[in-house]
Amino acid sequence: MSTQPELRDPWLVAVWPGMGNVALSAGYYMMAKLGMHQIAEFPAHGLMDVDHVDVRKGLIQPTQRPRSRFFAWRSPHGQRDIVVFIGEAQPPIGKYVFCEKLIDMAHDLGVKRLFTFAAMATELHPEHEPRVFAAATDKADLAELDRPDIYLLEEGSIGGLNGVVLAAAADKGMPGICVLGEMPHLFAQVPFPKASLAVLKIFAEMAKLEIDTSELEEQAKAMGEHLGEVLGKLQRRLSEQATEEEQSGFSAAAPDEQMNDEDRRKIEALFDAASRDRSKAYLLKNELDRLNLFQQYEDRFLDLFKN
Repeated sequence: MSTQPELRDPWLVAVWPGMGNVALSAGYYMMAKLGMHQIAEFPAHGLMDVDHVDVRKGLIQPTQRPRSRFFAWRSPHGQRDIVVFIGEAQPPIGKYVFCEKLIDMAHDLGVKRLFTFAAMATELHPEHEPRVFAAATDKADLAELDRPDIYLLEEGSIGGLNGVVLAAAADKGMPGICVLGEMPHLFAQVPFPKASLAVLKIFAEMAKLEIDTSELEEQAKAMGEHLGEVLGKLQRRLSEQATEEEQSGFSAAAPDEQMNDEDRRKIEALFDAASRDRSKAYLLKNELDRLNLFQQYEDRFLDLFKN
């Protein structure tokens, strides 16, 4: 760290993988458009684990632990510099220790303020404009969030390191803000660049950065329209099914009503056997799962294990 050139009053943005790739997409886009370069790598030895190995042409490949790196942009106009921390994965354990060490490195870099990006899953329609929510570590930062384009996160929680690192920063005297972009909960596992664009614009305004967001805007528009079409097709299909059922007079039977007499007799026999010998309970559980009835019989099943 001592070999790194001194940064000018830098702010740090820390991002990790998460819903909709909201944080990572915003972080990577900002890095690309500002022409950032790596200045340090966070040593996470003992904190990151490996849960699989890759195989190529029958050969086990060398393990590669997830990396965590700092990238910096130095303002050419003598303004504030920006640092982005990219974490390829979140540690399975020791999250707070990880965050404490991250904040210590940020202090060494001269970071004055921390930001994290995250997603806020709601009933948002994919073609609508997402709202931006935010929370801060202190009242001074909270006052800065009092603006019409930001909704305060009044209650709730922020999962993962996007939230934990802010607590670690506050404990070490570094103010911080989490900016959350709204996205449709139905598409939580799909990249949603609209939310990434929303949080990036808020950060750029607060940091007084000029970032060309045209490419991200095009991606956001295209993905919003695509997901809107997908949602429309799903809604039409459900509506057609409901109409067909209504016209045919069909009504879905309760799970128990869908069983035939043979299935009922088998379940009752298995309950009787399990009540006398608990080792038989796994046979009962398998049969209930096969018939998709375990939830209906769950209480009775668990009663078998009472003393």
